[in-house]
Amino acid sequence: MPLTQLNRKSNKFMWTDECEKSFQELKQRLISALVLTIPLGTEGFVIYSDASKQGLGYVLMQSGKVIAYASRQLKDYEHNYPTHDLELVAVLFALKIWWHYLYGVHCEIFTDHKSLKYLFTQKELNMRQRCWLELVKYYDCDISYHPEKANIVADALSRKSFGSLAALHGLNKPL
Repeated sequence: MPLTQLNRKSNKFMWTDECEKSFQELKQRLISALVLTIPLGTEGFVIYSDASKQGLGYVLMQSGKVIAYASRQLKDYEHNYPTHDLELVAVLFALKIWWHYLYGVHCEIFTDHKSLKYLFTQKELNMRQRCWLELVKYYDCDISYHPEKANIVADALSRKSFGSLAALHGLNKPL
């Protein structure tokens, strides 16, 4: 988080010991990370997504191997979203960034928010959710519940603390 704070317009750029420590940790993670695999044809994909009050995290897998992973911080207005909407934003963002893999291919999406698995059958949705549902309908996907304990990599990516980033070392092990 210290490196992200340096990029903000409102903050003066000051390289501190905490920034140096964060940079060294990031550098070590990038050079020692396991090699990601290349997707194979039109075989189905699996996405693990998670949202927290700090950010969003997702992992794209195929045949039990990691293809890609991503995370991002919440935008200012997203801090006001209820948990249901925040978890849905995580799913949408994963679909958007990996659309070139997912469009036209079946995809299973796992989230630790149980009510999202009923998204397609919910009767009362607000306007924001209705717009998002229209985007999800373009993809051949199913949304399933996956308990938080079993969703450790996406969970670690959504929280981005040094302690939780230790889970990234196990990325190419089946979740």
